[in-house]
Amino acid sequence: MGKRARTSIDTAIVDVWKREVGGLSTRNFAQRRGASEDLVLRLDLFRKLEKHRGCVNTVSFNADGDILVSGSDDRRVILWDWESGHIKLSFHSGHNNNVFQAKMMPYSEDRSIVTCAADGQVRHAQILERGPVETKLLAKHQGRAHKLAVEPGSPHIFYTCGEDGLVQHFDLRTGTATELFTCQPLQDRGYMPLVHLNAIAIDPRNPNLFAVAGSDEYARLYDIRKYKWDGSIDFGQPTDFFCPQHLIGDEHVGITGLAFSDQSELLVSYNDEFIYLFTRDMGLGPDPNMGSSVSMGTDAGEMVPDHHSEESPTDMDPDVKVGPQVYKGHRNCETVKGVNFFGPKCEYVVSGSDCGRIFIWKKKGGELIRVMEADNTVVNCTESHPHTAVLASSGIEYNIKMWTPKAIDRATLPTNIEKLRPKAKGWLHHLVSPQDLMLQLFSLQRQGTSPDQNGENSSAGQDLLELILTFDANSDGSSDEGRDNSSAEDCFE
Repeated sequence: MGKRARTSIDTAIVDVWKREVGGLSTRNFAQRRGASEDLVLRLDLFRKLEKHRGCVNTVSFNADGDILVSGSDDRRVILWDWESGHIKLSFHSGHNNNVFQAKMMPYSEDRSIVTCAADGQVRHAQILERGPVETKLLAKHQGRAHKLAVEPGSPHIFYTCGEDGLVQHFDLRTGTATELFTCQPLQDRGYMPLVHLNAIAIDPRNPNLFAVAGSDEYARLYDIRKYKWDGSIDFGQPTDFFCPQHLIGDEHVGITGLAFSDQSELLVSYNDEFIYLFTRDMGLGPDPNMGSSVSMGTDAGEMVPDHHSEESPTDMDPDVKVGPQVYKGHRNCETVKGVNFFGPKCEYVVSGSDCGRIFIWKKKGGELIRVMEADNTVVNCTESHPHTAVLASSGIEYNIKMWTPKAIDRATLPTNIEKLRPKAKGWLHHLVSPQDLMLQLFSLQRQGTSPDQNGENSSAGQDLLELILTFDANSDGSSDEGRDNSSAEDCFE
């Protein structure tokens, strides 16, 4: 008679026994249970947090995980006791347009919050004794500033990136902003004189390393140690590039989200495409145009071995470079959508979708194990609790949804998930507003290529002409921050 397959309940009982007899430490027990697929399959809606009067563009937890910070199109920032659903504090951010990101600085007694927004401003909010909030303008991008990244363990240091291609470094001790570089495309693309940056992330294992990405196909890795603070050299050259081989040269894709795992793996979410996971040895080197396949981003001791292939080392051809793990099923065509890890050791990958669902994959192997009905429209943000199996999500709707593993029954996957590449619209599809056009003009001016100069800058005038024609051809009244008109059936057939 064959052996009965061991269920997750069986393994849970064994783990409890091992913990009680000293065979499994309390920490390992918590991590093993926290990464249990059974918990993922039992995630269910715990609570809606409803107070914002606009789309909720950002959600993040404090270090202890008891406070959730949110920012919205209503320009307000709210601190929630998410478990009870009560508001601890609500204040106006000081921005004059949609708040795109709000994060609490670590080791600040939950009193220091940094924000960036559609007005391009970067602001610092300080919660004073007895509740008053003071906000201060730190710097400004030309155009929208979608994301910021806080240096792990630092109450003072963070970075921002914007659609002007600029990356800035901030130190709250001095209140100053340092303009590090403006991100330039590798190839000459007349309609795109710079890379509009949508995402920035810092490696938690080595905070000297950070990645940025935006309106072209590459995620770029930088090492802040190479920056000369006296401004004596140009810091614009990345130490490494990451891109799936089949997307190199593809002008129809861009990147909307980045995340680093605790193992220094880089998660990249493409617009009009899929999600990919890169280990450090998958970099293209500091100059992809040279065809380099050797990573130059870190010391040898920081390299992370690839673990996605099921083949043993003896079965693999040493000359064949293993590609990144891919995650399929969701739809990312309409908005600037984030991506994240889930689990105590980043065992899962999680993303929202244009169809209003949340998708969860196993990090290793890329198997889709969970699809949750979340919003009626787009889900843009998915944020994992720092210590336990809790997930926060938000998007076009005016509320935040909290997910906990409280369901009695384990969820099952729909059988008809669409896994083909979404129809590509390209990044030109999103250049549809006067603000976008003006941003391009500012970028050309910033590079000293004003079209009213004669002779040497005639190519800049051609760039402007092509940009205006593109703008006219694509002006259909839509917006990458607006409501999505797609239906849920776009993700399932």
